[in-house]
Amino acid sequence: MALSDTQLERYSRQLLLKEVGGKGQKKISEAKVFLIGAGGLGSPSALYLASAGIGTLGIVDDDVVDLSNLQRQILHSTKTLNRPKVDSAEETIAKMNPDVTVKKYTDRLNSENIMDVIKDYDLILDGSDNFPTRFLVNDACFFLKKTLISGSIFRFEGQLTTLRPHQPGDDPAPCYRCLYPEPPPPGLVPSCQEAGVLGVLAGTIGILQAAEALKEILNIGESLAGRLLIYDALDMAFRRVKVPKNPNCHLCGPDPTIKELLDYEISCTLPSAG
Repeated sequence: MALSDTQLERYSRQLLLKEVGGKGQKKISEAKVFLIGAGGLGSPSALYLASAGIGTLGIVDDDVVDLSNLQRQILHSTKTLNRPKVDSAEETIAKMNPDVTVKKYTDRLNSENIMDVIKDYDLILDGSDNFPTRFLVNDACFFLKKTLISGSIFRFEGQLTTLRPHQPGDDPAPCYRCLYPEPPPPGLVPSCQEAGVLGVLAGTIGILQAAEALKEILNIGESLAGRLLIYDALDMAFRRVKVPKNPNCHLCGPDPTIKELLDYEISCTLPSAG
C-alpha cells in the first residue's frame, strides 16, 4: 500500500516508530475491528482506532444518544441527542478520519445473528453493558477463533483482558468463562445506573482496549492474554493478575458441555460498561 502525502502527514508520528513504519501502517489500514457498543468504552476505543487509521470499524449498538450518556460517551454530543448511537459515531469518525470505513449494526446481538455479524472481523472489542452479552460474545469468539479484548468499568474500577483460548502453545490462554463460569443472577450486582461510574474511567479502559487492539494487529509487545489488568482510579493504581485456564471450563476445556451459543436473560440491573 502506497501512502498518500496526506496519509504520510496524518500518521507521521506513528510511522516514526520502528515497530510500526510503513509495513505496520499497512496492517493497520487493512485491519477490521468490531466494537460491541458505542458507549463509554466503545467511544474512546473508536476514536483512537480511527485516528490510527484502522481500515474498517464495525460498530453495533441498538440505543440512541441520551443526555446522561454525554458525561463519558465522547463519540456523541448534544447535537446528536435522540439519534442512533451508531449514526452519531459514524458522523464523528468521518469528521476525524475519512480513511476509515464504518459499518453500522443496530440489531441487538443474539445467538442467531452474532456469528454472521462478526465472522469477517479480525478483532473483537467488547464494551457491552451486561453480562449476557459478554458471555455470548465470548462464546461466539471462541467458536470462530477470534481474539477478544474485553473491558468493563464500575464506579471507580476498571478491568481489561485479552481472550484468545484458541492460541496454540504449551500455555493456552483462558476464555471469559474460565474467569467467570456463569453470569450472576439478575439483580445480584447493581448497575452503573444505580451505583454510578466516574466518566474518565471509561476513557482510561477504552483507550487501553484500543492500545491492546493495535498491539494485536501489529504483533508487538506483551499481550494481556492470560492476565487481567485491574485499575483503581481512586488509588491511581494498576495491578495485573494471572488468570489460569480452567481445566474444567465448560466451553474451552477438554470436555466441553457448551457446544452451541446460549442466550441469557438480559436484566437492567446487571453491571454496565457505559
